[in-house]
Amino acid sequence: MEEFEASTSASKTKSIYISTVFGIAMVLLMVGLLGLILVHASSLSKYVKENIVVNIFVDESAREADVMQFERQLATNPMVKHSQYVSKEIAARNLQKELGSDFVSFLGYNPLSQSVDVYLKAEFANNKDIAKFKAELLKNPLVKEVKYQQSLVDKMNENLGSITLVILVFAGIFIVVSVGLINNTIRLAIYSQRFLIKSMQLVGATRGFIRKPFLLYGIWHGLLGALIAIVLLMGTLYLSYKTLPELVVLRNYAEFGLVFLGIIALGILIAGLSTYAAVSKYLRSKIINLYR
Repeated sequence: MEEFEASTSASKTKSIYISTVFGIAMVLLMVGLLGLILVHASSLSKYVKENIVVNIFVDESAREADVMQFERQLATNPMVKHSQYVSKEIAARNLQKELGSDFVSFLGYNPLSQSVDVYLKAEFANNKDIAKFKAELLKNPLVKEVKYQQSLVDKMNENLGSITLVILVFAGIFIVVSVGLINNTIRLAIYSQRFLIKSMQLVGATRGFIRKPFLLYGIWHGLLGALIAIVLLMGTLYLSYKTLPELVVLRNYAEFGLVFLGIIALGILIAGLSTYAAVSKYLRSKIINLYR
């Protein structure tokens, strides 16, 4: 009979721990998904900003060698991500593709100018920095005109800023909710062990001695939950990239690693603190209160 009761108790305790681990994993999975959305939003913002082109049109009389030298100088500018020389012939071919007709044959000459297409780094893709960049360019005698879509830059930065703010607010709410859910899950698990905690205390065990195994279990459960969440997140990423191959350009393994490390840290920290608080509560409780 005693063996049966011990087996039943052990089985019950095991099922409680398993449900605790999966409860932590599911909560961390939701936090991780939001973290990945935030990372992809950040990558998308950077990708869009770095694909804004500044067209620099050079003087008609400029030699190609001089323009090529000018393009190489631009590539060394700290604001520039990369630049590309566009000859009159290349500009004509590009425009012909867009128009769908051979305008050069129709006109009898190529009216387009040589130019250099410049793509700025994401942190400089705003009208203030572009205006300064433009002013510097116009001082060069080779430069005839500098064009970029000012209204597009303003609208882009405004929309990207709003989207990032909304995601950050949701991330903050999710973290607060996650702390509450994991804390409640662990408190319920410790609740089932309240008589054991009190019994150990009554036979003379110190508080530190009693807390230690529970804390180790709590940290271990937090780590296991985080690892399960990470495996599920990796599966989600794999399926996302298989379904939408376009998302590959937003892939950033370094940022994914930071999200995964954050999930592990969050799981261990919340589980450890929640376990400590729950065990301490029952160590302070009177025996009569354990039955409530």
